[in-house]
Amino acid sequence: MIMAKQKILIADDETQIREILRIYFEKEGFEVIEAEDGAAAILKVQSEKPDILLLDIMMPVLDGIEVCKQVRKMSDLPIIMVTAKDDDDDRIAGLEIGADDYITKPFNSREVVARVKAVLRRAGTQEKKGEVSRITYPGLVIDMDQYQVTAFGNKMTFTTKEMELLWCLASNPGKAFSRNQLLETIWGYSYYGDTRTVDTHIKRIRQKLNIPPDSKWDITTIWGVGYKFELKDE
Repeated sequence: MIMAKQKILIADDETQIREILRIYFEKEGFEVIEAEDGAAAILKVQSEKPDILLLDIMMPVLDGIEVCKQVRKMSDLPIIMVTAKDDDDDRIAGLEIGADDYITKPFNSREVVARVKAVLRRAGTQEKKGEVSRITYPGLVIDMDQYQVTAFGNKMTFTTKEMELLWCLASNPGKAFSRNQLLETIWGYSYYGDTRTVDTHIKRIRQKLNIPPDSKWDITTIWGVGYKFELKDE
């Protein structure tokens, strides 16, 4: 039986970068699709159904931030943002709208391949586990089989990393995780010490859950350390 190739969409307005990355990814067995601007990227996401999107922020027609927003409205497709700027605002903006990772230009092509594989591996981890795939608390259901969260009667969509982060905390109630522990657990590698990645994702999770004051549980900040899923006393 021949396994289907994983499909990557590379959206970048620089032809040379797309060509170089194509060589590396095809060598690793990927099927490569290209888009030269943001509008083309959205169309390719819809028509080609890629497994992952490598998305440059600075692109014509629609920039990467807007593309990411549009894609997130219709899909939980893993997205890695690429920026030419070593700019905190660009990185945080990408993460806040649902990107799973980011890479700063200039980059090493082998590192890009490794990052893509890491994100795809994490995205597929829960599907391969024959373990508990559903957690229930008062007002909260996390279903990893359906990749869906129901909070206080409302069904909502989470990105891959948001789901994994919430699952990690909720499946270990009362356990405090440092930001670095969460980086290693969820992203699968050292994230160059940028623990703001965790903070950004926690902020998005809290906004989506909209936890009321009388909830029997909460996602608590442990100042100077990290976070924990706390069960409140009766």
